[in-house]
Amino acid sequence: MAIASTDTAIRSGRVTRTFLYLVLLLFALFYLLPFAIMVMNSMKPLDEITGGNMMAFPTDWTLEPWRKAWSEAQVGVDATGLRPYFYNSLIMAIPAVMLSTFFGALNGYVLTKWQFRGHNIVFGLLLFSCFIPFQIVLIPMARMLGIFGLAGSTGGLILVHFVYGIGFTTLYFRNYYAAFPTELIRAAQIDGAGFFRIFWRILLPSSGPIIAVSFIWQFTNIWNDFLFGASFADFSSQPMTVALNNLVQSSTGVKEYNVHFAGAIYAAIPTLLVYIVAGRYFVRGLMAGSVKG
Repeated sequence: MAIASTDTAIRSGRVTRTFLYLVLLLFALFYLLPFAIMVMNSMKPLDEITGGNMMAFPTDWTLEPWRKAWSEAQVGVDATGLRPYFYNSLIMAIPAVMLSTFFGALNGYVLTKWQFRGHNIVFGLLLFSCFIPFQIVLIPMARMLGIFGLAGSTGGLILVHFVYGIGFTTLYFRNYYAAFPTELIRAAQIDGAGFFRIFWRILLPSSGPIIAVSFIWQFTNIWNDFLFGASFADFSSQPMTVALNNLVQSSTGVKEYNVHFAGAIYAAIPTLLVYIVAGRYFVRGLMAGSVKG
């Protein structure tokens, strides 16, 4: 009886797993279908798309739309393609991610291991900033950028994303460091280690999972942002998302849908690569923070 029950449980478990995998595969295909259509149509000549064959595989494969979207498409006054705006997004996103991650880690360190009177109030205010909509901060941000002389510049966009993101990164690191053994900090202090030496030599080396969470979250939000880029950048400092919108809106005559699809894929590639390379660390870091917080 025990053997029969065990065999039955194994068979039922296999059936359940197979059903779950089929359901997950169905959802995966559903979500990947738009991206697959974009890829297929970005490799077609325009006449195949306008002929009503958008859902079919290309009969005449070509990479010309990709080349044109990158270096020849009419985004603004000059036919520069999306290349300079892609570089603008990189120049904006990488420093903003690094700054917000570093200062979020420093804030989490202070709020857990160097607590001061009123530290819960400070953390509450930083936490409150996570729930402030983008639209509310547009006018105050514009005013501050004008005072600092950073309006319409890449440096201004870096500052905006750094300020807006530091509440999230502080939350992540504070939860992660909350259960870090305080005894190690006290032992390091007894050995003569100071504030920054403890931070660099003890806290940061153990923070790999939560650094990955902060990096993925911040990079994705900053790279995909449209509102701040459209509000605070001038033409020479526009990020990729704004340039892609201009590419679609500024097309004259025949709409080059294949070029638009290629441009949209260019805009999506960096975040896709980030999730492919470090996606597993994102879930691992979130789980570590939830347990330790």
